[in-house]
Amino acid sequence: MFETGYLAIAIGIGIFTGLILSLFFKNALKRKIDSIDTEKKRILDEAKRNADSLKKEASLEAKDMVYQAKSEVEKDLREKRSELTHLEKRLRQKEEVLERKYDHIDKRDHELNRREKEHSAKERSLNEKEHRYKQLIEEQSRVLEKISVLTKDEARQELLERTREDAQFEMAKLVKSIENDARETATKKAQGIIGLAIQRYASEYVSDATVTAVSLPSDEMKGRIIGREGRNIRALEAATGVDLIVDDTPEMVTLSAFDPVRREIARLSLERLISDGRIHPTRIEEVVDKVKKEVEANIREEGERCVFDLGLSGIHPELIKVLGRLKYRTSYGQNVLQHSREVAYFSGIMAGELKVDAKLSKRAGLLHDIGKAVDHETEGSHQEIGANLAKKYGENGKVINAIMVHHGDGDPTTVEASLVAAADAVSAARPGVRRESIENYLKRLEKLEQTALSFSGVDKCYAIQAGREIRIIVKPEDITDEMSMLLARDLSKKIESEMTYPGQIKVTVIRESRYVEYAK
Repeated sequence: MFETGYLAIAIGIGIFTGLILSLFFKNALKRKIDSIDTEKKRILDEAKRNADSLKKEASLEAKDMVYQAKSEVEKDLREKRSELTHLEKRLRQKEEVLERKYDHIDKRDHELNRREKEHSAKERSLNEKEHRYKQLIEEQSRVLEKISVLTKDEARQELLERTREDAQFEMAKLVKSIENDARETATKKAQGIIGLAIQRYASEYVSDATVTAVSLPSDEMKGRIIGREGRNIRALEAATGVDLIVDDTPEMVTLSAFDPVRREIARLSLERLISDGRIHPTRIEEVVDKVKKEVEANIREEGERCVFDLGLSGIHPELIKVLGRLKYRTSYGQNVLQHSREVAYFSGIMAGELKVDAKLSKRAGLLHDIGKAVDHETEGSHQEIGANLAKKYGENGKVINAIMVHHGDGDPTTVEASLVAAADAVSAARPGVRRESIENYLKRLEKLEQTALSFSGVDKCYAIQAGREIRIIVKPEDITDEMSMLLARDLSKKIESEMTYPGQIKVTVIRESRYVEYAK
């Protein structure tokens, strides 16, 4: 159809062109009539050729357009078919899911209907039984009310009151009897156990206080100790780590150091140098090295001897070495190693009487003050330091707890921990054991309380635990909770700067508000 149209157009164009040319040549070339036929034939031939060419081009273009249109239509059809196929697949899947859900819902409906029917039947049966029981109870109640003068509620109330009074009276008598028996029995039992422990451990107290002064044969020895331009005393202080004080005290020099082991090494070294007479830097270093080795060996031997004497085993070698250092540590004149041995013996004896673990009690008693061996090297109370040492070297958790709470700073988790605390108090409280005078002790406590009272807002203060703790009660209208925290910190700083004391002092600030009304 397209080719016929183009052909008609081309023919029309050719005819129109021929007519125009023929008219043009006829009017313009009247004198060339003879050549019209020839020119006409040429023009017609050319028109035919042009028409054929246009016809072919039009045919090719039409075919190309038809092909492109066909391709696009086929592509659209394929896409539509693919989309329809995908939609059809999704619809089938949804239909399957809906069918399964419908089946499940139908099953649940049937199950619910069945259960509802069963529940209704049971409920009707229960209602019938309940109604029947109520009727029986009412009948019985009417019969009882006829027999008794009281109604049901009055009888119940009276019975409850009588039962409560009788039970309270009997319970009060039983509680009082138990308290009295327990108090008498516990007091007698505790006194007997402690007395037996002290009696069985009948050793005398030996004071092994660390010596801090060294006697000299004459005052001339002071000059030799100092040496030319002070080189001997500087060498001795550098080798031992202690301060050597040479003053006007006749025939005596003083050793000063926080570490009791270093002080003991310095004492022995100085005594040997004085006895030998050769005092110069090289000789000082030789003597100090030799004494150090001897003291270390003695420390290890003392620790091993204590463990062996108490029949203990499995204590870490480093812990035994630290235990031996307590030989050179004193507390108020009492040798700490001897005190630890006593506590171990007392704890073991009391544990045996109470039928608890005696070995555990001995172990905890021996190690309870081990923190005092290194309290000059580490911050914190000797309980905390000792507990950390025991934990570091693999001691039992029960032993660690006994070390931590033997001064009441916490709750004991075992009976053995309580026995260690009691044995510690017995060992320290025996007459003649601790040599601090009562005057110095009272002065120290008084100064501690005066230091606390110097702060504004403090109402009362109490020094407890032999001066290891001070408890302060503040006025709640003057001191807030935030100010209480600052007060505790400021007081601890002031105690550190103004007082000298062993270990550490715990500062506890208590702020309490009370509101009292009377109902008239």
